[in-house]
Amino acid sequence: MRLTAFTDGAARGNPGDAGIGIVIKDDRGAVIQTLKKYIGKATNNVAEYTALVTLLEFLRTNETLQCTELVVLTDSELMARQINGEYKVKDPGLKLLYQKVKLLLQPVSFTFSILHVPRSQNSEADALANEAIDTKAS
Repeated sequence: MRLTAFTDGAARGNPGDAGIGIVIKDDRGAVIQTLKKYIGKATNNVAEYTALVTLLEFLRTNETLQCTELVVLTDSELMARQINGEYKVKDPGLKLLYQKVKLLLQPVSFTFSILHVPRSQNSEADALANEAIDTKAS
């Protein structure tokens, strides 16, 4: 099954209180899972990467989804370009998260792609990330 996941990380202040939001949809566009989590103090870029790591860890532990293709849509142009190899990862903290993403993708049985989308197309994940900050939900 092809899954489309919208991921977002938000930080109030940079760094500041941060949260992540993830919306996973099936190949018909139906929402099959949402995730949100307060991650404490972090930068926006760390929150964006944390959302992607959380998504990949979730998929690894939920094999019942039978994912054959994963398309990640993010409003983080920086992260999308770094994961796709268009930009180098220079920040030491982001480099660790980048390496974790690459490790999580090595043993997967699905094809993976990540695309940058405008913020307006990522509103559901953004709302979850902000809700996580508001409620400090983890």
